[in-house]
Amino acid sequence: MTKRLPFKYFKTSPEIIRLAVMLYVRFPLSLRNVEDLLHERGIDVSHETVRYWWLRFGPMFASEIRKRRLEGMKSSRWRWHLDEMFVKINGERHYLWRAVDHEGEVLESFVTKRRDKKAALKFLRKAMRKHGRPEVIVTDRLRSYGAALREVGAADRQETGRWLNNRVENSHLPFRRRERAMLRFRRMRSLQMFAAVHASVTNHFNSERSLCSRPNFKLNRAAALTEWRGLCAA
Repeated sequence: MTKRLPFKYFKTSPEIIRLAVMLYVRFPLSLRNVEDLLHERGIDVSHETVRYWWLRFGPMFASEIRKRRLEGMKSSRWRWHLDEMFVKINGERHYLWRAVDHEGEVLESFVTKRRDKKAALKFLRKAMRKHGRPEVIVTDRLRSYGAALREVGAADRQETGRWLNNRVENSHLPFRRRERAMLRFRRMRSLQMFAAVHASVTNHFNSERSLCSRPNFKLNRAAALTEWRGLCAA
């Protein structure tokens, strides 16, 4: 069976589409900011075109990134950090649950209206179904985590304590910056999609700048860009 070409009926080159999607997802830019940056490079597209490209190709790029990363490395099962952050949708508070491994890699994102035992249980089951059971699960003192972990038989793996969960707290910052640029969200579905795509792109370009030398960082950055330019290629 012949693989369907994702860019077949588009007049714009795939390189420009990938660049526009990367600028919008990776950096805290609005659609009109991306339009202006492309215009400076001699590319005349409207912000609505950038929106369409993001909605059409963003999840596709994220899916391929996740697939390649799972093929190239084993899923992290040593130490997970779990936390929930509130996000407003049309003025109403919702919760974005996130699981991060010991290296800061975002494993799973999940949006709910509440942060009770039912929501925590659903989030945990989704994360464990994809990545398996970790040896240690670090959480804050929210009781929903303890109740959900007892339900799945992993209460003995939970750790709580002051500053233990700084890893996931720091991982919220890129999403918060991106959220402000987008002027909030309007639907749970759009928040769930963007959180998943943003996590994949952040994982892809995260080179742990503070932990490697300048030459190694430049090599890793170049490799990430090269791999991005090859996403969904024919």
